[in-house]
Amino acid sequence: MAEEAFAATGLSPSHAFLLMSVIRQPGISSGQAAELMQLTPSTVTRLAGKCIEKGLMERKTEGKFTLLFPTEAGKERETLLVKAWQSMSLQFQNRIGEAQAVSLTGSIASAVDALEA
Repeated sequence: MAEEAFAATGLSPSHAFLLMSVIRQPGISSGQAAELMQLTPSTVTRLAGKCIEKGLMERKTEGKFTLLFPTEAGKERETLLVKAWQSMSLQFQNRIGEAQAVSLTGSIASAVDALEA
């Protein structure tokens, strides 16, 4: 579902989520993005590299931190990214029902919190 929903953005769901995170938090560090996405820092570095190649974000080093910023081209994709996210969420709810989708999302969030504690 995610691949289908994000196809119109020209990005994979992982690249799209990273770009949305960078748009919403300009200057987010690679480490913070990795934590947010629950990925390894090396995976986020690889994802960011592809977004940088596409001209959607840029990387700046400040001391020992690598910070990610959206470019204007990246910011221009925000509406398309949000629509793709909403489309995916709606498809998910339509397939399993809104109540079950909300319950499942809450259960997953609780499980993640418990694993991180």
